[in-house]
This record gives sequence, C-alpha cells and structure tokens, in this order.
Amino acid sequence: MKKLTLAIAATVMIASPAFAGDVDAGKAKSGTCAACHGAAGISAIPMYPNLAGQKEIYLAKQLKDFKSGKRKDPVMGAMAMPLSDEDIANVAAYYASLK
Repeated sequence: MKKLTLAIAATVMIASPAFAGDVDAGKAKSGTCAACHGAAGISAIPMYPNLAGQKEIYLAKQLKDFKSGKRKDPVMGAMAMPLSDEDIANVAAYYASLK
C-alpha cells in the first residue's frame, strides 16, 4: 500500500503544471531530434516515431529511460545522455505542444 501511495504521489507531482517544461527552450534544444523525428515532430522515415502531440510525461519518461539505459537503443542512448533533467522536461514539453 505504501508503494502505491508513493507512486500516485509521484505521478501527481510529475503531471502537475508546476513541473511542465519550457516549450521555447525545448524547441531550441530539439535540433538534433529533427534529423530522425522531423522538424515539427513528424518523421518522414517510417522506422522513427512521430513525437508531435505525444504526452509530455510519456516523452520525458522515454528520454530518461534511454539516458539511464533502462531502455536500450544505441542512437537514442547517445542522444539522451548529454541532456539534463531540465532539458528532457523542455524537449518533452515542446513535442507535446505540437499537433
């Protein structure tokens, strides 16, 4: 029960607007993402996912998992490694803001 309560509290805190990233800073940081995921988050290459319109919390989790190695991909791991937590929040906010 204690783990469930902590998980719910963490989810609420992460989903809170107070933790939302900066869209403009995310756009500025997204230049390298555009090579595979498209300038507006819509990939022209079928093997790369579209990022535009994905949920912010989902995008942040995926980037954190690539950075930590929990999710394995040599290209994305290398792309995520130099990102700070703030960078991740900002990039996630940017792609979530796109239609």
